[in-house]
Amino acid sequence: MIHFDLPGIRRRIEELEEEMQSPEFWNDLERSQTVNREMKSLKNKEASWKNARCKLEDIEVLIELGEEMNDSSVVKEVYDSIKQLKAEVERMRLATLLKGEYDSHNAIISIHAGAGGTEAMDWAGMLYRMYTRWCEQSGYEVKVLDFLPGEEAGVKSVTLHVIGEYAYGYLKAEKGVHRLVRISPFDASGRRHTSFASLDVMPELEDDHTIEIRPEEIRVDTFRASGAGGQHVNMTDSAIRITHLPTGIVVSCQNERSQIQNRETAMKMLKAKLLELKEREAQEKINEMKGEMKRIEWGSQIRSYVFHPYNLVKDHRTNVENGNIQAVMDGDLDPFIHAYLQMMS
Repeated sequence: MIHFDLPGIRRRIEELEEEMQSPEFWNDLERSQTVNREMKSLKNKEASWKNARCKLEDIEVLIELGEEMNDSSVVKEVYDSIKQLKAEVERMRLATLLKGEYDSHNAIISIHAGAGGTEAMDWAGMLYRMYTRWCEQSGYEVKVLDFLPGEEAGVKSVTLHVIGEYAYGYLKAEKGVHRLVRISPFDASGRRHTSFASLDVMPELEDDHTIEIRPEEIRVDTFRASGAGGQHVNMTDSAIRITHLPTGIVVSCQNERSQIQNRETAMKMLKAKLLELKEREAQEKINEMKGEMKRIEWGSQIRSYVFHPYNLVKDHRTNVENGNIQAVMDGDLDPFIHAYLQMMS
């Protein structure tokens, strides 16, 4: 059983508050950012516990009133309140599984259409909508950092900045290849098509001094923004593309109004990708020593979305299934995310 250590949370809040009152605290920007982020996370956990406790007390009072007044009309209200409370407690329980170094950070997700032309780009566009819906329903703010529209439909690629506590912790469960099976609306013969799109997920990093990027290692190109955006789009060459020459990693950002802001955001994205590469290389060395090296290939999808000949979404890692495919495409991803987190805990 996972323990929600409320006394420990409160002790840690007191420790951080004491540290924050030190006159030298704000002189160390990196440390102050780390402490503020931890403080926010701890206070959110404390508030969640208090809120759940208040709801439980309200339910108990409602049951007592119903019994005293012999009023059966409160049964439905009690049932609905218990259902909401169970969902809230489950979210609190899952939050205790998010203990990774970067789990509490914002997330940067990139969706890329696979081979298959218009069909694949349309599928990438459908995933873009699905994840945007999930983020909005989960209380996360979403910003489009880069957008490359498809030639006829959908998107070739799109990069999103998901802002909110534990965005990366939850969305890391979605990283991988997503497979679509359906009757293609772009095929006059009405044949069944299989399409692929990949989702990449990275934590947003603040100034991470473990990743050093020398000026001579990057090439910075400017270009005119395109696609979704505000009034500034297509008016100036403010969009930025950064190529990391040693690795060939390319990142781009066109969302912000100024070239300077776009460059700062793109550098954060590059650092996140380089950190991911560094950690993956370390893990591969461990796997090689264990003799358990596994390749992630384009065909090794994590999840299939079948629209024909039946309706079913199936996660191939956890075997969680949902026959209500429209609900999933409207952002109902929690059962898949939660099952993955529990499997990995």
